[in-house]
Amino acid sequence: MSNQYAFKKHELMTAILVDGGFYRKRAKYLFGEKTPKDRAEELYSYCMRHLSDKHEDRCLYRIFYYDCPPSDKNVYNPITRNNIVLKKTPEYSWMNSFLSELKHFRKLALRMGVLSDNQLNYYLKPESTKKLLNGKIKIDDLTASDLELNIEQKGVDMRIGIDISSLSFKKQVNQIILISGDSDFVPAAKQARREGIDFILDPMKSKIKDDLFEHIDGIRTPIPKSTLILPKNETE
Repeated sequence: MSNQYAFKKHELMTAILVDGGFYRKRAKYLFGEKTPKDRAEELYSYCMRHLSDKHEDRCLYRIFYYDCPPSDKNVYNPITRNNIVLKKTPEYSWMNSFLSELKHFRKLALRMGVLSDNQLNYYLKPESTKKLLNGKIKIDDLTASDLELNIEQKGVDMRIGIDISSLSFKKQVNQIILISGDSDFVPAAKQARREGIDFILDPMKSKIKDDLFEHIDGIRTPIPKSTLILPKNETE
């Protein structure tokens, strides 16, 4: 008899895949600013809440966390007209500490991509651009807070797709929970479902494109309302 599905009856072997850049952005929006240690503990607890389901007995295979190390390059700020040494910024220190904290958790694997040096620049935030175009502010009114650093990740989406395929074809799990809001993973989700994988998406209360609904088996965001910092009407 094959050992491919050597799981308990009614038990699902579950892999949780976390799009790190997406999680950090949504967690900051939903739960506020936190220290690297607190954010790491929050992430792990958040993933573990996915294992609690009244209809299924889920067993954790592994948590895969996908992200990039922080950039240590220099970048020109057009508002201050200075070169910013990213290695000396608080964001650089925070990210390194956060990734280091994640390494301490059991059954959590880091899958690291790289940052593109060619896509490293500051851009005007959408809300500031809107104010500028509407005449509410002038160019001379712009400050450094109106800018946001643009850093393009390389290899993260590819690693997520490869791991989804590998977990599916090798029959290492029979359920995958993906914490992301990116429709780029539709082909991988379709492939996993063809292999019999129960594929669940957690968009952390963000809006997702219609094509994602068609190729997943369910959506679940296990966020207790007591932990949110948003107004009530934004949590429904």
